[in-house]
Amino acid sequence: MIHRSPLPDVDIPDVLVTELVLRHATALAGKPALIDAPTGRVLSYGDLDTDVRRLAGGLVARGLRPGEMVAIMAPNLPEYAVAFLGIAFAGGVITTINPTYTPRETRHQLEDAGARLVVTVAPLLDTVREAAEGTAVGEIFLLGAAKGAPALTDLFGTPLADPVGVSLDDPVVLPYSSGTTGLSKGVMLTHRNLVANLMQMLGVLQIRQDDVISAVLPFFHIYGMQVIMNLSLLAGATVITMPRFDLEQFLQAHHDHRITRSYVAPPIVVALAKHPAVDGFDLSALEHVFSGAAPLSAELAHEASARLGCEVVQGYGMTELSPVSHATPPGGFKPGSVGVTAPNTETKIANPATGEVLPTGEDGEVCVRGPQVMAGYHNNPQSTADTIDRDGWLHTGDVGHIDEDGHLFIVDRLKELIKYKGFQVAPAELEALLLTHPAVADAAVVGVPDEEAGEIPVGFVVVKEGTTITEDEVVAFVAGEVATYKQLRRVTFIDAVPKSPSGKILRRMLRT
Repeated sequence: MIHRSPLPDVDIPDVLVTELVLRHATALAGKPALIDAPTGRVLSYGDLDTDVRRLAGGLVARGLRPGEMVAIMAPNLPEYAVAFLGIAFAGGVITTINPTYTPRETRHQLEDAGARLVVTVAPLLDTVREAAEGTAVGEIFLLGAAKGAPALTDLFGTPLADPVGVSLDDPVVLPYSSGTTGLSKGVMLTHRNLVANLMQMLGVLQIRQDDVISAVLPFFHIYGMQVIMNLSLLAGATVITMPRFDLEQFLQAHHDHRITRSYVAPPIVVALAKHPAVDGFDLSALEHVFSGAAPLSAELAHEASARLGCEVVQGYGMTELSPVSHATPPGGFKPGSVGVTAPNTETKIANPATGEVLPTGEDGEVCVRGPQVMAGYHNNPQSTADTIDRDGWLHTGDVGHIDEDGHLFIVDRLKELIKYKGFQVAPAELEALLLTHPAVADAAVVGVPDEEAGEIPVGFVVVKEGTTITEDEVVAFVAGEVATYKQLRRVTFIDAVPKSPSGKILRRMLRT
């Protein structure tokens, strides 16, 4: 059975993503588009539109060619939107980098994406410089005024009247995802992908111009980039940016700015449901809390909803889906559900072994087809073919079922990824790193449940004969090479890593 959305299809215009996102900028010129929560700095819709066009003009004058790659590595700031939309307006492609990455992780993305220019902030300048050595990166620009590198505003030139003409099917953004398995890969999302998903989400979430939206989830992540930044600007709402999650600052921003919609991940819902600090702030303007990036239990959603006096719902998707394929519309909450199929989208539940389409209520692999499905993985045709079949179905690697009302329930997963606070951790990356240690003969990494984080990465290590190593030493070795969210929380020493006859690690045995 093929499931379609119970919601009507939406019109998807044939425009570039910048044309869509900025469509209300002139009419709303004096209205705040983005406000920096820590400083109160305001970027109006008029200034946003002008700065985007000036940055695009300067990039074109400097020789940026259509399709050329520019990296952004920065926390959430109002100027992030200027950089993102300005590069796209100039015909460039943006690869967004996690600002907590180490030089090693940053270098991998810069090299794989082929970035020639990086936009960052002063505190990350040393990391970017170290990572960029020996790569194609020729210039680094900073958001904000600081010593050590030119400011992004130094690039501003004569404003472009219209965006540089590129195909709607050309990539515009290259975020990195581990997909269903393996090392991080660039996900090619086109203008058409982003435009389609923005219109789909606008139809489901019904964001209004008078909404005030929290932006604590990072813009480098597809959830923050699309669901928060681009969608809110498209709707003409006001976005309150926060460079990192701090509970007191998060609550204070809701109190001060009368935030109406908060887009979060499950660990923040835990805090909203349970932390005593919540009672010290006025959150009465809050109408809607939307959780994504990792599963949210029905019990936790109920607890947070009762405390806040508003709906707490969730959605489902992945970077490869631009990112949303399922969401809960206002008033459509169903305990444990991640929502209904988005407009213009099809879902099927398939037997993972045979591919047979399963009936309503039966568990199988969730497969999605629609205009938001990625163009493919950058320079990786095999992974693309493994993920998108010949009929255009994207195989998510998640196991679930759809009930008689069209709601999707995720119950398990086929993929190996660990979800730590909504961030993807690929076991293969950590296993490859562990095997570089001279005392490690073999290694495996799995995720184990954790109430606050969702899952935590746990390592299993076989020590080389004649050597010794402690748990603390293993943990410290990994911590020195990867971002905080990827670090091992525990290590167990074992005699051998259990594997199938084909050599695949039997992770379920390790979890139990």
